[in-house]
Amino acid sequence: MAFFSCLTAYFLGSIPNGLWLGKLIWHVDLREHGSHNIGATNAWRTLGKGPGLLIFLLDFFKGALSVWVACAMAGTPLVMVLAGVFAILGHSCSIFLKFKGGKGVATGLGVIVMLMPLTALFVFLVWLVLVKWSGYVSLASIAAAALVPILAGVGGYPFEYIAFGAVAACFVIVRHHANIHRLLNGTESKIKAGHH
Repeated sequence: MAFFSCLTAYFLGSIPNGLWLGKLIWHVDLREHGSHNIGATNAWRTLGKGPGLLIFLLDFFKGALSVWVACAMAGTPLVMVLAGVFAILGHSCSIFLKFKGGKGVATGLGVIVMLMPLTALFVFLVWLVLVKWSGYVSLASIAAAALVPILAGVGGYPFEYIAFGAVAACFVIVRHHANIHRLLNGTESKIKAGHH
């Protein structure tokens, strides 16, 4: 069951919502615009608020659904965590995109909501405040990701969940390495909705 849960999670995570919907509905390949990323932030910048929010929700749902399927199939904390990891890996290393993809923030939030809802709520609020205050989605995402294992530990969640938080945080931060470089150089772009 663990194997099938992880395989299902990987394929769900691999669905490139931003790319496929961008091409199908708006006739735009997100890889050719802005940050060239297929995620919600680039969709927001390139296509506008509505498309950006839609892609965020669909990517979020991939993570949440992956954990729900794992819970239904196996129900153990370890398998649910592994499914979450594979969903994020699928989003970031999609089989449909020659093992390339997004940064896994929205999908990761979907996983965390299913595993640790209170932690997810607090992390999302921190992310939202930082985005409003700084205008930098990347900075908010990095800070929010780093908070997950800390809050999981404080909240008394199982070790598997805390370990997942730590691994996911490291993964998100590594995926943002170019953004970190731009933040340090003062060249990172602030969030602004596009009107394609």
